[in-house]
Amino acid sequence: MEQLPLWGPSTGEQLSPKPVLTRPATLRILITVKAAPNPSARYGETVCVGALGLDAPWTGWIRLYPVHFRELADDSKFRKYDIVRLDALPARQDQRRESWKPIVDTITTERHLANWQPRRTLLDPLIEDSMCQLNKQTRDDPRARSIALIRVADISGLQVKRRDGWSPEDRRKIAGYLNQLDLLEPSQRSPLKAPRFTGTYRYRCADRQCRGHQQTLWDWEFVALQCRLAQLTDAETTDRLRHKFLTQLCAADRDVAFYVGNQAARPQSFSIGGVYAPKRPTERYRLRVNR
Repeated sequence: MEQLPLWGPSTGEQLSPKPVLTRPATLRILITVKAAPNPSARYGETVCVGALGLDAPWTGWIRLYPVHFRELADDSKFRKYDIVRLDALPARQDQRRESWKPIVDTITTERHLANWQPRRTLLDPLIEDSMCQLNKQTRDDPRARSIALIRVADISGLQVKRRDGWSPEDRRKIAGYLNQLDLLEPSQRSPLKAPRFTGTYRYRCADRQCRGHQQTLWDWEFVALQCRLAQLTDAETTDRLRHKFLTQLCAADRDVAFYVGNQAARPQSFSIGGVYAPKRPTERYRLRVNR
């Protein structure tokens, strides 16, 4: 099954209508999520990108889709927590307000936020307590917010499960796209490899009524780590993945929140695009922020 693009304003804020533009807008954004690449019949392989708009009028959460990351020129490739400029249009075939279609050859990277302090200044005000409330909003109205940063109260586990490669449908998408490329010009591109493992977090949000959530992790970094561990056994790789994404990122000394986003065709289905995990602030940090 194709992974539909993942990834608004904070709880209680009324959504304005989706913008209608005849010309591209220039967006200045902070990259917060790069989802793992997935097969697409139309685009071959795609990456969904989550970001925070920094300049008026295009502020708040933004979703960029599709992004052909392996095809980007070197000077257009970006990292998580880069500040990026690009031109884009509101995605006409996606009802979600946050969704934009990027013009990828306009992407330029302004700078990288290497430290947590400037990241926290931008993102901490957007953290919400209730995944439960977000689920309720989308059940009541499929056009409700589709992106959020959710505070995690406690995590009961990270299930790392072996997968059997791409589905037959996904393999047909990959083969069909590569065949199209060969008809136009010989292509040396290697087919997209399926990750060996999937990851699923079980956690409770900070809502007092929360009974728990179980959501799949679509983070690019989760898949990239698997590639770097290709020579290890399944058991060794599972241990390394759990150590990185549970023991380290979700340690007791971190303020953990999940970047969550839903799917256009299934707005009630939220997944985790990435882990927000700064160390708990010191008193010195609090004093700097509160001045």
